[in-house]
Amino acid sequence: MPRLSLLMSALLLAAPGLAAAAPAERPEVAAAATRLKAQVIDWRRDFHQHPELSNREERTSAKVAERLRAMGLKPQTGIAHHGVVAIIKGGKPGPRIALRADMDALPVTEQTGLPFASKATSTYRGETVGVMHACGHDAHTATLLGVADALVKMRANLPGEVMLIFQPAEEGAPPPEEGGAALMLKEGLFKDFKPEAVFGLHVFSSVPAGQIAVRGGPLMAASDRFGIKVIGRQTHGSAPWNGVDPIVATADLVGTAQTIVSRRANLSKQPAVVTFGAIKGGIRYNIIPDEVEMVGTIRTFDEGMRQQIFADLRNVAEHTAAAHGAKAETEIYESEGNPATVNDPALTARMLPSLQAVVGEGNVYEPPLQMGAEDFSLYAQQVPGMFFFVGSTSEGIDPATAPANHSPKFLLDEKALDVGLRALLQVSLDYLNGTPAVPAAG
Repeated sequence: MPRLSLLMSALLLAAPGLAAAAPAERPEVAAAATRLKAQVIDWRRDFHQHPELSNREERTSAKVAERLRAMGLKPQTGIAHHGVVAIIKGGKPGPRIALRADMDALPVTEQTGLPFASKATSTYRGETVGVMHACGHDAHTATLLGVADALVKMRANLPGEVMLIFQPAEEGAPPPEEGGAALMLKEGLFKDFKPEAVFGLHVFSSVPAGQIAVRGGPLMAASDRFGIKVIGRQTHGSAPWNGVDPIVATADLVGTAQTIVSRRANLSKQPAVVTFGAIKGGIRYNIIPDEVEMVGTIRTFDEGMRQQIFADLRNVAEHTAAAHGAKAETEIYESEGNPATVNDPALTARMLPSLQAVVGEGNVYEPPLQMGAEDFSLYAQQVPGMFFFVGSTSEGIDPATAPANHSPKFLLDEKALDVGLRALLQVSLDYLNGTPAVPAAG
């Protein structure tokens, strides 16, 4: 009963006697969305055609700053390398909020066939790669620029202040660099401007265009990166008995590691994932190499399970390698990981009518837990946060089989730009004005 639980939460938090009437979109939101529709699409297509990897968002941040200055704002640049921050000060006293969009792209070679498809290339982990906005950050950046334009236009009557956060490196800074939300906060993002609440959105392929998915409490998993080096002894491939084969040990290790989740983690409590993303070892068909290196990710929602999986992975790596006469060195980069993204339940319930006002009550639903991760979670650890998904898959395409975020064929229905702009703007205005989106009975 996910839809009911969200709606009931919102109504319970509403004022006593409030009628359960349909939420109403603010007329100024509808007018701004109509005025900005073509502009936001143009901005998104420009960003899409010129993607940049994490901590490399030079052009993107320069364009963002340029457009904010054209709106009359004074953006601060160079935060966490290429982050851009601007403050909109309303003409009336009121609360402070923050709105966040991410700007970086992925090492993916685009296969969409769009006329504005990316042809960009770059270097990632020492290899030449294609670069693509395969996760929709181009849409997030363009959407927040549109919201900024709308808020600036109504600044005289706006209560409170809005921090605009254009964040680099959400996908993760290339090791050993720092970046993303963690570095923005480390460099004092909220030191002089502490918002009461922070809001963000993400276009999502598993949600149909025209719909919004949100849930209070845990939404997205914690993400941790690990690396394992299996050390053997090199020898000729024709005489494996003269060495220690790290490739065979690695194969056994990968297989055994699958039992960590399937047999050791209590999945009745929360889901968890251990995934190996890359394995590299050897260079010639008839040489058994000295070592093999693996990298991967761990996804969890519960801190106790997270720490137990860390311990289990180290144990499996060490003892499986030893069974083959090899050694294993395991590194879990705990300090680099993102915690679970947890939406503040009260804030989410309060703002639910604002989302319903934009797309209709029947088009806002509670999604299942998502194993993907977001460093928006770090902001939400500092202040109450709400993060929601905006549908990006066109009508007539099954979201369950549509190319997912991070796919080279990820295809965004640009209706998501309109929905995202209206939703983020409605949420902002409703929060700043301190009024519920659900009207009283007439």
